[in-house]
Amino acid sequence: MLKFIKHHMETIAGVDIYPIISFIIFFTFFLVVTAYVIKQSKAYFDEVSLLPLEDNQGSTNKN
Repeated sequence: MLKFIKHHMETIAGVDIYPIISFIIFFTFFLVVTAYVIKQSKAYFDEVSLLPLEDNQGSTNKN
């Protein structure tokens, strides 16, 4: 089946640009996320990491 798909993909003109575009989109997203993580302060991540443990909102399952 892979040979079938590969054969038909090779017959499409200009199909070789799609992997390049996909890589550029992925790499750009990776750089943006990396820059965001580096830019944020450690205090922000400490505060966010404790959010699931806080119990200041009412629970919907009361026993």
